[in-house]
Amino acid sequence: MTDERGAGNLLMLGGLLCLDFANTVEWRLGDRPEDLLASYADLVAWSRHVGILSDSQARRLLKESGRSPAPAGAAFRRAIALREVVYRIFSRIAQGESPARADLGHLNSTLSCSLPHMRLVSTQDAFQWGWEESTLCLERPLWHIAYSAAVLLTTGDLSRVGQCSDERCGWLYFDRSKNGSRRWCSMEDCGNRAKARRHYKRTKTGVKQKGKS
Repeated sequence: MTDERGAGNLLMLGGLLCLDFANTVEWRLGDRPEDLLASYADLVAWSRHVGILSDSQARRLLKESGRSPAPAGAAFRRAIALREVVYRIFSRIAQGESPARADLGHLNSTLSCSLPHMRLVSTQDAFQWGWEESTLCLERPLWHIAYSAAVLLTTGDLSRVGQCSDERCGWLYFDRSKNGSRRWCSMEDCGNRAKARRHYKRTKTGVKQKGKS
C-alpha cells in the first residue's frame, strides 16, 4: 500500500485503470480499511489524477455537482457500487475462481449506459475509440472504468491478474513481469514489510536457539 494520502495523490500500482479504481480502498482486508473516495469531489480528483478527465472536464463536473447535489450523490453511489463489483470480479479471478453472475450483470448494466457515448476518433495515422466530448454527464468517470474492466475481461491475459500477498492489503494488479512472479502491490511497500517480518522472525529464532545452547 502507499502512504500517499487522498484520491488525487494515489500511486497507480494496479497497472490498469479498472484495477487502480478498485484499489481506492487502503488496507481493504485488514481490521480498519480506509476508503479514499468519500465524496463526488474525490471521484473527480481521482479521475483527473489518472487522466480520464481533463482539467476543464473536471471543473465542469464539479460545478455541475454543486448545482445538482442529489444527482451527484447518486452518481457517486453508483461509482462506489461499480468499484466493489470490479473488485469482486477481479479478486475472484486472481484466486482462480469465476466471477459471480450478479457482478457481471452489474458491469453489463453499467456498460449499456456507457457504450452509447463511445466514438471513433481519428488520429494522425489511425483510428481509436474515444468518448464524446460535449456531454456533461456526472457519471462520465464510470464510462472509462466499466470499459477498462470489459477490455480486460475480453482481451486481457487473466492469468496475469493478481492480488497483493499482504493479508491486510488486498490491492489488485496486472502482473507484467516476464515470468509472472509479482506478489506484491509494491515491492517498496508491502514487499518490504514482508521482508522485514521475515528478517525479524529469523533473528528472533536465532536468538532463541543461541539461548538454548
